Amino acid sequence: MNASALKIAFIGGGNMASALIAGLAGKLTAGANIHVVDPNAAALDKLRQQFGVSTAPAADAALGAVDVIVLAVKPQSMREVAAQLLPLLNPAARPLILSIAAGIRAADLSRWLGGYGAIVRCMPNTPALIGLGITGMVAADGVSAAQKEAADAILKAVGATVWLAHEGLIDPVTAVSGSGPAYVFYFIEAMQQAALEMGLSAQQGSELALATFVGAAQLAAQSSEPVALLRERVTSKGGTTYAALSSMEQSGVKDAIVKAMKAAAERGRELGNELGEELGGA
Repeated sequence: MNASALKIAFIGGGNMASALIAGLAGKLTAGANIHVVDPNAAALDKLRQQFGVSTAPAADAALGAVDVIVLAVKPQSMREVAAQLLPLLNPAARPLILSIAAGIRAADLSRWLGGYGAIVRCMPNTPALIGLGITGMVAADGVSAAQKEAADAILKAVGATVWLAHEGLIDPVTAVSGSGPAYVFYFIEAMQQAALEMGLSAQQGSELALATFVGAAQLAAQSSEPVALLRERVTSKGGTTYAALSSMEQSGVKDAIVKAMKAAAERGRELGNELGEELGGA
């Protein structure tokens, strides 16, 4: 499968789909090779003008001529979308179905598509909107090696990819990276609040907190050393950093974060069960 000639359809033209299209059009494949289906006429107009994609307000015959169909709709809409897609799937072409809908398990999607097996389930995160995302991915048994390469190339358009051994690991990925940006924002909020309470202006607190997070993350990403060692190097016994980290340890901050992420993973499993049952699962 020649990635530069991929014909890709998007069902859904929201933020994540738009980010992917921005990363793909004119780079991995021509804008003319991308077809977007969405009932929102304004969103379609914008995508058409920006990237030269073709568009349609509802699933149409164009879906039968593509190599990859990206499902970028709300989880609650997935079964309805699958029903619309089923008669349009070309069994001879056997396109790859790439799902970025949270909580929808590949087995449920496959059943709604009449037992279709060429499915890759993905969990991207919101930094994909600026090309700095990371996506956990798992391929169903019906996915060919070429299709897996195509899926990888598509998601790499908005950041890094991590392939998982089995679908059960999607829930931990959701907890770590899918929900992860919110944890970072939460910590930044706390730093900004502390800055204000200690007399700095809101602008100063925001600048200091954001630059510190960006810089520390880049340092960790570019270093070959473990983050624990990087932390130790900033922490002189009896110093200011030591006082802060000791306070966090006494408050159980690390344990609370680990517990919270496990709660996120558990909720991911629950959502998969709930959505499968609500939308017609076994």
